[in-house]
Amino acid sequence: MLSMYPDQYAPVPGTVYGAVLNFHADLAGLAGQLHQPPYLAPPQAPVLYIKPANTWIADGGTITIPAAAAGTAGVQVAATIGLVIGTPASRVTEEKALEHVSALRVVNDITLPHESVYRPAIRQRCRDGFCPIGPAIPLAGPATFLANCRMRTLINGVLQHEWSTKELVRGPGRLLADVSEFMTLWPGDVLLLGTPRAAPLARAGDRVRVEAAGLNALENELVLCAKEVA
Repeated sequence: MLSMYPDQYAPVPGTVYGAVLNFHADLAGLAGQLHQPPYLAPPQAPVLYIKPANTWIADGGTITIPAAAAGTAGVQVAATIGLVIGTPASRVTEEKALEHVSALRVVNDITLPHESVYRPAIRQRCRDGFCPIGPAIPLAGPATFLANCRMRTLINGVLQHEWSTKELVRGPGRLLADVSEFMTLWPGDVLLLGTPRAAPLARAGDRVRVEAAGLNALENELVLCAKEVA
């Protein structure tokens, strides 16, 4: 499974979970669609997906994109933060949730553009190399800065997008509390805060840098999948 990325694989001891529709602007923009069948209302609980091990690569690794994406709009790239679980989190309160977080990781959560919010976007989100992930940065104290932390995405050195955790429907503590209501998160698991649907697009040959204020940064190059070049 890891042979494609022997030198750039980014080890994670647990599972990486992401959350969709965690931005007020996204829910507002999809209001009409979310009130149609089959759901008839916006989601009342976090909507999660998994970034499996084949997606994890380290800073400096190459991101392979399919030829279909190279010939159209490209792939969406977006900076986010991953909460690294340090002690088991099960039915924790929002006030105590971040006490279960031992570290933070900067992540570039990549996906092929897609419109449907009703089906898991496995083919779009879970491709090889679609989750550059930084090293775990230990928390030295209360993570109060997460209440208003800015994320930036640069393509070829030009700032293309930024957002703040103030824009989240569920901030870090609330998200962790709500997820732990129906599933236990274990040490080493990583819970991503989410990325906006308005994330910028990048193409093969671009260099993408994602940053989170007060943490580290990741920079990776996009390349065309070798198997599809011919």
